[in-house]
Amino acid sequence: MQTAHLREIVASTALRLGPDAPTLCSPWRVQDLMAHLVTREHRADVLPGIALAQGPLGRHTDAVRARVAARTPLEALAEQVRSGPASWFPTRWSTLDAAVNTAELAIHHEDMVRAQPGWAPTVLPTPVQESLWQALRRGGRVFYRTAPVGVVLVAEGMARPRLAVARPPADAGTVVLRGTPLELLLHAFGRTDVARVEAQGAPEDVRALAGHRRGA
Repeated sequence: MQTAHLREIVASTALRLGPDAPTLCSPWRVQDLMAHLVTREHRADVLPGIALAQGPLGRHTDAVRARVAARTPLEALAEQVRSGPASWFPTRWSTLDAAVNTAELAIHHEDMVRAQPGWAPTVLPTPVQESLWQALRRGGRVFYRTAPVGVVLVAEGMARPRLAVARPPADAGTVVLRGTPLELLLHAFGRTDVARVEAQGAPEDVRALAGHRRGA
């Protein structure tokens, strides 16, 4: 299962960096990010607040995460991430785990790695990259639904490498984004500044897409 590989590298990277290392999810540090990963798989009551971050639901989710971060050593958080969801959690079912957690784990791993000075892209095995590409094929259109230009993703090394995720408006062209599935996933999830993708298109269209806000 590809999530097992991702869980292992998330746990190992967190322990290597330490609890106070920065992440791209500022102001969260590594300790906070790991607490987020643990609570979303062990506390069903926090899930509504993840989807609806504003208001009382979001405040409850953040309060639970903060308590877990304050009370649980990083070593214990890493072991919980490595071990996976609670035994009663729906994502214990491997198919659902892959659908829900593949992208989440990959992105948050890079949130730790790429916040450090002198970072280098993570090299993932081909099966993991294929899983990330499938995640993009399932949900990529959601992230580019308000894009001001057309968007086509081209994934390096994949059997079906081309995916149109947004049609161009009448007054704009299309931007082609090329990179590995991991880099394309980071771009789709709003990590534009650290995603190593090649953008091809008219300069004005590339600029317009660079200013398009996405996030998850």
